[in-house]
Amino acid sequence: MTHLTTAFAALSDQTRLAMVERLMGEGELAAGDLVSDAKISGPAISRHLKVLRTAGLIQQRADGTKRFYSVRPEAMRAIAGWTMDHKAFWHAGLDRLDALFAEENE
Repeated sequence: MTHLTTAFAALSDQTRLAMVERLMGEGELAAGDLVSDAKISGPAISRHLKVLRTAGLIQQRADGTKRFYSVRPEAMRAIAGWTMDHKAFWHAGLDRLDALFAEENE
């Protein structure tokens, strides 16, 4: 559960969430590509990337002096699995609530 807590904490920042969404949509990108579209400085992007790497959400690959980033699929699967587990929990709870209201209305 600790890794999920760290992952959700990292994704709670809108800039980091946007970076992960972009990497998911476009695939591996160079750090420079992430900086060019952001309205924040290169060092700030680097700090955000470090948080995402530390949380295990993205991975870094070096090619000469360039750094490339991509989403770690296993991290996304863990988040999706947690979400689906809790989706079933909430649906069951809401179904019980609907049944209770139906009984009261009869």
